[in-house]
Amino acid sequence: MQQLKQKFLDNLSESYDEKEILSLFFQSVQKVTGCSKSVLLADPAFSFSDEQEKRLDAILIRLQAMEPIQYILGECEFYGLSFCVNPSVLIPRPETEELVEWIVSEHSGKSGSLLDIGTGSGCIAVAAGKFLKSFSISAMDLSGAALAVAKENAEKHHCHVQFMQADILKPDDVDFDEDFDVIVSNPPYVCKGEKGRMSQNVLGYEPHLALFVPDDDPLLFYKAIALFGKRRLKAEGKLYWEINEGLGKECVALLASLGYRDIVLRKDIFDRDRMIRATL
Repeated sequence: MQQLKQKFLDNLSESYDEKEILSLFFQSVQKVTGCSKSVLLADPAFSFSDEQEKRLDAILIRLQAMEPIQYILGECEFYGLSFCVNPSVLIPRPETEELVEWIVSEHSGKSGSLLDIGTGSGCIAVAAGKFLKSFSISAMDLSGAALAVAKENAEKHHCHVQFMQADILKPDDVDFDEDFDVIVSNPPYVCKGEKGRMSQNVLGYEPHLALFVPDDDPLLFYKAIALFGKRRLKAEGKLYWEINEGLGKECVALLASLGYRDIVLRKDIFDRDRMIRATL
């Protein structure tokens, strides 16, 4: 195992620091062997079969090309749950876990209905459904490929979610049977002009459809979702967003102009403006 670990360190040192490389190594070995990290660490003389070495070499090649480990392994942990992911969906982020925690903490023990707009992997909808047992959960996405992943994750976690393929920019095509107590969205919010500040493993692999908005209309999706919320949120319904950290004040102003109240702009663990909650 030491020899293979050194191979990862030697071949990935230009792109990752040592701590990251060791994390990538153990994630890869755990996936290929099915052994936990503690078992591997307890046996430094652990040996791999020829087939396992071939699979690890293939993973290393993809890591050298800056492909995200989550896509290589086909899974990602989110809110204590394992989610299937592929390049059709964004890789769930820790700040999105904070958004889910906000929703769960405010609605735990209550009954109601929740809609996740732009569900991607389904991580928000499924995590909410697992912890808000008395809520009916719905989710929509423009991408059929993303919805296939979301449905797989809902089935994996035995979570009933009503899915719909629809475009929030064409709200008249969104035809759910009920209005909602909660609408949540982590929509595209990265301006195309920000591409130069993004890493290659995001730009080269994650779906641009779920990432980018025009530079001249950065609130495109927030406007559409806020207007949809005016029509489909119940009285006292809550709207939750993950936002571009540079657009917090603009998002608050948009919501206020449309008559939302009790608007809260919240920072994430890195002290960045990343979440909003508003009441209709």
